[in-house]
Amino acid sequence: MSDGKAQSGVARFGTFELDASTGELRKDGKSRPRIRDQALQILLMLLRKPQELVTREDIRERVWPADTFVDFDHGVNTAVNQVRNALGDAATNPTFIQTIPRRGYRFIAPVQWVGVEEVLPELKRSDAGAEALLAAPLKSRMAILSAREDLPVVGSAAVRILFSLLQIMYLSFYVVALARLSQVDVVLSELGQYSIVALVFLMVTAAVGIPVRLFLLSAASLNYRGLSKNFMTIFPCVLLLDEIWALSPFLLMPQIGLGLALACAAILLYVPFAQRSLLLMSRPEASQR
Repeated sequence: MSDGKAQSGVARFGTFELDASTGELRKDGKSRPRIRDQALQILLMLLRKPQELVTREDIRERVWPADTFVDFDHGVNTAVNQVRNALGDAATNPTFIQTIPRRGYRFIAPVQWVGVEEVLPELKRSDAGAEALLAAPLKSRMAILSAREDLPVVGSAAVRILFSLLQIMYLSFYVVALARLSQVDVVLSELGQYSIVALVFLMVTAAVGIPVRLFLLSAASLNYRGLSKNFMTIFPCVLLLDEIWALSPFLLMPQIGLGLALACAAILLYVPFAQRSLLLMSRPEASQR
């Protein structure tokens, strides 16, 4: 990358924009205190290689010339802290900059460069790299709820436990409904001629839901690495199934009443999105320097 082109363009990440040529930082369109000197150079290095490791040695060679005599470790730590302060980030719970112990740093949020063909010409040699860079912020904007960079980082163990508990909850719904099928049939009989259709539909969705939940439960319990990716793939189907079963509290309306049934249904309508958010929060543990 030529120095001239390297210092041009605008990087967009989260709610921030950074003008590489002037060092001007904006959040939600409003100017923020300017990041200067070594801190700005380090941030630009990270922004040009999102999701990739930028080693401390790379930073030394780029930011501190060979004939400069400084406490490099202290200098880079101070500069990275300045960047984090400007972005409202934290080493223990990173949204943007992740510390890789004794190795370097990684920018973990999606980045979009305006005028990417001029600013990052080396990506033209890698169609996959360019598409990934441009698609990441687009996917973020298209997210139904929170995007990955909007969510806090949660330890993978906590995410797996909470995600597993949700799968057990749904499994309980299915098993209890099938175990009390005769009583459920009495409730559905109020639908008249549609009661048989509703009963068959309930049985089919439960029969589909049980293996799906068993797969997700076992994947979470065994720390299956592809869990998040696979869940996002099947999320539309899971969402449809879960939104249908959000009506299940009404089967208990004779016992719990209309008000409580409505409250439980409202909670269940949100739970599928909670599962999605949980998996988006699960990232590699942020390590201390």
